[in-house]
Amino acid sequence: MAEITATMVKDLRESTGAGMMDCKKALVEADGDMEAAVDWLRKKGLSAAAKKSGRVAAEGLVGVATTGKTAVALEVNAETDFVARNDAFQGFALAATKVALEASDIEALKTKAYPGTGRNVSEELTQIIATIGENMNLRRMASLSVNSGVIATYVHNAIAPNLGKIGVLVALESTADEGKLMELGKQIAMHVAAARPEALNIADVDTKALDRERNVLADQARASGKPEDIIAKMVDGRLRKYYEEVVLMEQVYVVDGESKIKDVVANAGKTLGAPVTLKGFVRYQLGEGIEKAADDFAAEVAKMAG
Repeated sequence: MAEITATMVKDLRESTGAGMMDCKKALVEADGDMEAAVDWLRKKGLSAAAKKSGRVAAEGLVGVATTGKTAVALEVNAETDFVARNDAFQGFALAATKVALEASDIEALKTKAYPGTGRNVSEELTQIIATIGENMNLRRMASLSVNSGVIATYVHNAIAPNLGKIGVLVALESTADEGKLMELGKQIAMHVAAARPEALNIADVDTKALDRERNVLADQARASGKPEDIIAKMVDGRLRKYYEEVVLMEQVYVVDGESKIKDVVANAGKTLGAPVTLKGFVRYQLGEGIEKAADDFAAEVAKMAG
């Protein structure tokens, strides 16, 4: 029997996109013959995943999971919303999200063992791709932790428990009653889902985005023909409005329509008898930032017609 080396497995995996264990098994079955191993994988439907890797995957699900004082959000993409409603895809997304609690980043997650299969998460995803027939990918993940307090989670447009189109994490650091903290955290998480903040505090605002906004506001103000010292004051005033739009702590709380989030948190500390700190948040909206190809059905038909 031919010796199956790690290099042979690696080469077969790169050429087919199949999982590591599947490639090793294929080489064993083919007695080391690379072409026969490729054919074996094709017959099993496992090499098809590589052919699908170039297609845009902007649908799918965002999952959330918690354990102790840590929570994670994970976005798993597929090509169509139809697949997002598939039980197998949902099962993978939920299981992968739970595994992500033990991973430092998305690359580390891919190498973690997938429960009950003998494969890692990346290999299991390849298996699901081959089975369902759509391109899929693990796009991004983020986690939050607190020493004391709670991590509240919220899923908007939930398609199944802890799976949906928008996933939110909110970290509240405090020694106050955890049940009451969780109630507050859930409310703030729903606010985050609706208000789409981009930064926690003013100091966290992206400097490039801030400079761009400042330049736009300055040009608008100059169009009024006012002196530069007046223009500077106008820009400062408009920047305050900008912060109220993009900074969580400066936003008006959607629940009461009056209080700023920073005041809601400060007042909660007084009510609960211990300081409360909003340590961080994560908001993942499915497919945001992915450019979707615009399908031209007429052009596609014309192409097929030759």
